[in-house]
Amino acid sequence: MQGIKRLITITALGTMAINCHAETGVTDTAITIGMSAPFSGPNGAYGIDMRQTIQAYFDQLNKSGGINGRKLDLVALDDGYETERTVANTKTLLKEKNAFALLAYYGSSPTTEAMNTVFGPARVPLIGTISGANTLREPLNSNANGRYMFNVRASYADETEAIVNQLVSLGLKSIAVFYQNDGFGKSGLEGVTAALAKHKLAPSATATVERNSIDVQKAAEAIGKANPQAVVMVTLYKPTAAFVKEMKRNNQNPMFMTLSPVGTEQLVQELGASARGIGISQVVPYPWNDVTPVVREYQKLAGKPGSYSYYGLEGYLMAKTLVEGLKRTGKDLTRDKLVSSLESMSNVDFGGYRVNYSLNSRQGSRFVELTVVGPGGKVLK
Repeated sequence: MQGIKRLITITALGTMAINCHAETGVTDTAITIGMSAPFSGPNGAYGIDMRQTIQAYFDQLNKSGGINGRKLDLVALDDGYETERTVANTKTLLKEKNAFALLAYYGSSPTTEAMNTVFGPARVPLIGTISGANTLREPLNSNANGRYMFNVRASYADETEAIVNQLVSLGLKSIAVFYQNDGFGKSGLEGVTAALAKHKLAPSATATVERNSIDVQKAAEAIGKANPQAVVMVTLYKPTAAFVKEMKRNNQNPMFMTLSPVGTEQLVQELGASARGIGISQVVPYPWNDVTPVVREYQKLAGKPGSYSYYGLEGYLMAKTLVEGLKRTGKDLTRDKLVSSLESMSNVDFGGYRVNYSLNSRQGSRFVELTVVGPGGKVLK
């Protein structure tokens, strides 16, 4: 009898030891993945599109047995594109929801703040964010928290350089910048300014709009006084649409260009016929062209052609990056091992879209192509 009690005690202690060493958010059957993005407010459409695609992809994987025998459980919280809520959500995801890793955040300032104060110090990897800000791409020796940020998309510097080079090639020299007064907008302004400097030019005028605001009248007046040939808009779809309308109301018709975070489909819907001619830089392949293998995969996942979108495809690519890292890590899953696995992903081809990491780089991709809104709101390459 005494021997049986001893055996039970040893077994219990062994089980406790195993549980003590189990990684947060990982069980024998599941892996919890956390996400914070806007699902409400003026930018809610962005987050909803990403979440739906990621959830559909996880459901597809789970039906096939998951990753190394574990199913993926997505916990997504609404931050309304507000920095304080993003930071609070991140704390909740890590401390209460026990997320093993994070995925598909939104915005420059919210993500940077969360990286520096929450998930970076906690050594929890975040894969993918809708941001091309330099603050998320600084050399790792200047910000140790950056080791846990794995970007997937190209930077704003990549996007703005492509835009400026296109405008200058058309002979345009008077180029103004309308930007959001936060990390996103300021990073875009820096990119435009740096790209113009390579051509010995500078912005002919600049003006701002506050985040989650469409109060653009003063900005339109300030930029209108410079009578620019082109305006690069580093803003999201509602202020972008309001600005274009205000400029046209003031009989100003420069060439309008904007960056990928604007939300192409949302901008076209908001502006209607007035969207025609607006140029937009994109950081993922054209989601309506099934020639690219990864786009075909995404289209099959999304279902109906009317549900295809740039944000949906980007969410899919973020999720594929995470899944590739999980597969490489294997059954013995820890956060540190996932980080190492992601670092080993050198020039990985997802079928027409390449992601590249190393011990010293978290850039992800440099894919950029320019599109324009054509007749009937159709996006043309």
